[in-house]
Amino acid sequence: MIDDIQQAMLGDEEAFQRLITQQHASLYRMIYAYVHNEIDAIEVFQNVVVKAFYALSTLQQPTYFVTWLMRIAINESITFMKKQARESSAPIEQFMHIADHVPSPDENIDLWQALNELNDQYKTVLLLRYYQDYTVVQIAEVTQLPEGTVKTSIRRGLQQLKKRMKGAYYDDFQSFKNHDE
Repeated sequence: MIDDIQQAMLGDEEAFQRLITQQHASLYRMIYAYVHNEIDAIEVFQNVVVKAFYALSTLQQPTYFVTWLMRIAINESITFMKKQARESSAPIEQFMHIADHVPSPDENIDLWQALNELNDQYKTVLLLRYYQDYTVVQIAEVTQLPEGTVKTSIRRGLQQLKKRMKGAYYDDFQSFKNHDE
């Protein structure tokens, strides 16, 4: 792999293609975890490949290629989602019919929804840790954060997830509990 990275850094397009092929599944999974849509994930993936190809000369150490590439994928995914949020400001008339059926929290809360409600730092470290099986050291490399910060972010992210997941059901549990007393 190091040979392919060095060759790609020297402009070998075939070597770069082999590297992208090796990392395709991992990159796509991470991107999809952010965008939740196959078409958007493909678009972001394509942007990542193009950006990585043209920025390959900025890679200082070939051993960090995978983490460098994952960082590009995460940043591109976050940028895409922010752009989508800005572009999707819809007229108020589109939301008038929503009041007809507002689902209760337990109808639509799930792990992915709760994960998406976290800030980007917590979401990223949790996705890398539990979705990509990265170690704390690898997460620190990808996010360019100290290992202690990564550990804290994982802990706090899990706490927030637990609170969000529990919060949807806590009120029902309390009313049930008080009813029995």
